Amino acid sequence: MIKGTVLKGVGGLYTVRLDSEYSGNKEINLRARGAFRHEKLVLLTGDRVEVEPQNDGSFFCKSILERKNSLIRPPLANLDIIFVVIPCKKPMPSFEIIDKMIAIAEHNKIEPVILITKSDLEKDFANDMYKIYRHSGFDVFITSSEQGEGIDHVREYLKKRTKSNAPICAFAGVSGAGKSTLMNAIFPSLSLETGDLSHKIERGKNTTRHTELFSLSQLLGSEYNGYLADTPGFSLLDFERFDFFSLDDLIYTFRELKDSVGKCKYTKCSHTKEEGCDVIARVKSGEIEKTRHQSYVSLYDILKKKPSWKK
Repeated sequence: MIKGTVLKGVGGLYTVRLDSEYSGNKEINLRARGAFRHEKLVLLTGDRVEVEPQNDGSFFCKSILERKNSLIRPPLANLDIIFVVIPCKKPMPSFEIIDKMIAIAEHNKIEPVILITKSDLEKDFANDMYKIYRHSGFDVFITSSEQGEGIDHVREYLKKRTKSNAPICAFAGVSGAGKSTLMNAIFPSLSLETGDLSHKIERGKNTTRHTELFSLSQLLGSEYNGYLADTPGFSLLDFERFDFFSLDDLIYTFRELKDSVGKCKYTKCSHTKEEGCDVIARVKSGEIEKTRHQSYVSLYDILKKKPSWKK
């Protein structure tokens, strides 16, 4: 069976890039089989699919392969890496919003990579942020679109990460974080190839646009593999509706906290303030960053108040 990746879908017509063993990454257009509607299945950008050729040379989508994850907004499947863009200044970042984004990504098996932007505006703060998230176990890069700092390091990271597979990557950041400027710095041909993608991404939420995958090899060269997702309206704010997982799942979305599971004095420890809590002890010793634990407590309180019918 021939397999491929959905690059985009508009009006029920989908563009699929076939795997390299089938005609060298040929792109085809097709429609989903009629049974999909009866089964209430919707093809998403990023889906891995099985396609079947027809006698007239056309193709149709026979089945959707198992998804690693899927997002409602933007409609995107199988996201592997999310670059979380954090500005040093203008606007000042909120640790809670950043860590909420990271928690949701971790829960959905998406690797968060931290990109600290506008380092030229506040170098000391950039270094502090670097230490916090590097200490917490994340890949972190300090960047400046104005000065070119860190751009080559991000490209090198992508080259290494895409050497043996074809991950789907996306960028997310609050309004004003410099996300679009940074993306254009990392991918110099981005605007030229996509009709000024950076401006399109920043359009209002009511603008109807499709999510599309762009080949990293076309953007950066043949040494790169995988895809960059053009995700209109994609920002940290899209995740404000924080009911994606249960209270019991929360600690497992903080990679540096989950090692404490089963080590606290009380079996039902919330890891927020209890005596004999292993997490609290590790925060006091400096093993866990205070800002990360404060975010955990804030998110714990949010999830604790979630109505029981949503749990």
